[in-house]
Amino acid sequence: MNNICVSYGDGIGPEIMDATLRILRAANFQFNADEILLGEQAYLAGYLNGVEDSAWDKISKHKVLLKAPLSTPEGKGYKSANVTIRKTYGLFANVRPCMSYAPYVQGAEKLDTVIIRENEEDLYSGIEHRQTTDVYQCLKIMSVPGCEKIARFAFDFAVRNHRHKITCLTKDNIMKMTDGLFHNIFKEIAQEYPQIEAEHLIVDIGTARVATRPERFDVVLAPNLYGDIVSDVVAEAAGSIGLAPSANYGEYCAMFEAVHGSAPDIAGRGIANPSALLLSSVMMLSYLGENDIASTVHNAWLKAIEDGCGTGDISDAKMSTSEFADAVIERLGTTPSHFKVKKYAKSDNDLHYQYQRKQTVKTLVGVDIFLNEAEITSEQIADKLNEICNNRVELSVITNRGVKVWPDQNPFTFCTDHWRCRFSFNCADASFDDIIGLLQRIDDQKLDIIKSEHLYQFDGVNGFSQVQGQ
Repeated sequence: MNNICVSYGDGIGPEIMDATLRILRAANFQFNADEILLGEQAYLAGYLNGVEDSAWDKISKHKVLLKAPLSTPEGKGYKSANVTIRKTYGLFANVRPCMSYAPYVQGAEKLDTVIIRENEEDLYSGIEHRQTTDVYQCLKIMSVPGCEKIARFAFDFAVRNHRHKITCLTKDNIMKMTDGLFHNIFKEIAQEYPQIEAEHLIVDIGTARVATRPERFDVVLAPNLYGDIVSDVVAEAAGSIGLAPSANYGEYCAMFEAVHGSAPDIAGRGIANPSALLLSSVMMLSYLGENDIASTVHNAWLKAIEDGCGTGDISDAKMSTSEFADAVIERLGTTPSHFKVKKYAKSDNDLHYQYQRKQTVKTLVGVDIFLNEAEITSEQIADKLNEICNNRVELSVITNRGVKVWPDQNPFTFCTDHWRCRFSFNCADASFDDIIGLLQRIDDQKLDIIKSEHLYQFDGVNGFSQVQGQ
């Protein structure tokens, strides 16, 4: 008997979850469904992260969660329950398979692509601040162990599932440090898997090609935000995001969910497509080692699609959610004739990756100090800052929205009230005391300090980006 956590979610969630669980029971999957409260009702009950307290113990105990789509209220400090669960349980790998179901579902004719998305870091770290009247910021966090885990997972996945090629998507021509880290680690790990072809594309042209030439892609690996976007593009290219399943894997737990949202506009009408959640449950079955049942359910679903069954978003039959579930149940034990018969044999549940932290020498070489000043020019700021520099520290450059505005500001450069002032230390023994003293002297000049960012070299290599235009 398998014990799993189940969240019925919001919007169309209860309808598609009922249909999915009914099919699983009909396929003779033996399980206990321990229901947990996530999403809208949890938010309304006062849980800002959308997860009721008792849910944590249940997820920790059962280690498997089948989750219908959730709604996150706008504003008011609410955090995404999906992201919170993924990060709390270290669900670092998001796997989203997308394939063509033509000619039975209108879409790309040659598409069989798996999107593997890093699931914990990037801009989804959720670290945001309003710093001035004009300027907001969101921090993009990328780590060496995070990049290593997802890259190695992608290559292991390709080997295990007889895939031949991985395409890595980044924007490292612009974000040379964060996306550059992801790309460089991908290249390093690729050398350990010579049987897998490895390529890299800039994410904008890569996404365009995935949408228009999907047949050239096999496995796509991407950081969190790009992976989220690309997987939706590919799902739509395949015919409908209502067909797109996903699995979130960690070392100790896993969560299975549809890619699409809660669709409150059609909730309660009985017309929602349960396919994405059902196919997510098939991935769950494989994770649990129930590969025969996974194969049975998936093949029955494929046979139903071949027979013209489906809800209105994918079929002229315009079945209700319940009717489509009945059609899949009727075909349990059959196999498709047009589509390749599915046979599950291996699962993604051995995900223990060892990280060996390299020893580095970290040297403080400068500091970026950010100011909020609206009624002042870059030259006036520089004059004030140069007055308080000494033989240990000097002002190197001032930027506005990342672009150099001192020295030699271009008169056409638009400036906000947000200034980055980069200082360099001219001494080998620079320390935090130098930064404290500098901050105090800047405050004495009546300049409004927002924050500071220390500038380090690691083994003699700059651990910070150069200024645009410098």
